[in-house]
Amino acid sequence: MKTYITGASGFIGSALVRELLEAGHSVTGLARSDAAAAALERAGATVHRGDLADPASVVDGIGDADAVAHLAFNHDDMSSIHDNGRADLAVVQALGDALAGSGRGLVTTSGTAVGAGAPGPLTEDHAVDTSTFAGAARGPSEELTLALADRGVRSALVRLSPSVHGRGDGHGFVPTLVRVARERGVSAHVGDGRNVWPAVHRLDAARLYRLALESAPAGTRWHGVAEGGVATGDIAAAIGEALGLPTTSIDPADAMDHFGWLGGFAVVDNPASSERTRELLGWSPSGPTLLEDIAAGVYTEAAVAGQVAGQV
Repeated sequence: MKTYITGASGFIGSALVRELLEAGHSVTGLARSDAAAAALERAGATVHRGDLADPASVVDGIGDADAVAHLAFNHDDMSSIHDNGRADLAVVQALGDALAGSGRGLVTTSGTAVGAGAPGPLTEDHAVDTSTFAGAARGPSEELTLALADRGVRSALVRLSPSVHGRGDGHGFVPTLVRVARERGVSAHVGDGRNVWPAVHRLDAARLYRLALESAPAGTRWHGVAEGGVATGDIAAAIGEALGLPTTSIDPADAMDHFGWLGGFAVVDNPASSERTRELLGWSPSGPTLLEDIAAGVYTEAAVAGQVAGQV
């Protein structure tokens, strides 16, 4: 199968490139910089130069690909996540228009946080809630992806856990918590710390994207959830222990001041299930847990603070 990947040099995308190549597929990856292009070439992928700010340049890379995975998202300034979400919507729209009527695959990216507040664990059947902080940013792209099934696209989306963890994670939730803890001198959680985030290891997430590219039916959602809910208080305690810092609770009203852009997510309670994903796609996550990665020093090694996420 010929595949085209946006975000191919990123934290998850670089793992997906390896996953696809090892499964015998060919890969063309989108690169916006010389460094990203060089990394993709070293990995054995074909390079297409383009930029999310220019959706036409992204679409030009599709060529004769049988399936497209859209993982790229602008994480340069997460305080502008809703602007970044609108830019992502433009890219998904352009990809969908290019693939309409072809029957080819398109797998896009969302997050379980778009359904935070759903009764009980969030399942693949739960629709996005665009009234939430995360839903307003990523929800429109999710809804558009599913609608493309009616336009002759084998469209599907992967909802990732708030923590996709592993060595090389430089922009996600946990490294942000680590940086804030270092700056503030305490590792904090909101309230009693009982609100939970799902988690999944990077390599397990990459395997899920491959399975979705290969066989996901049109108009389907899939959950990248290995752990259905890790308590934020436990995450804070693990970071505090790894850094040698005390753990503390902060008032929900102070979350944005303490955590910055992450404050909008720090208060989220987001239990989620991947039962359907495991059953129908045959996905079986096997990587270490989030707390195991933190305890192993993945997020507190000296290199983490300045590293670039996702080297191929």
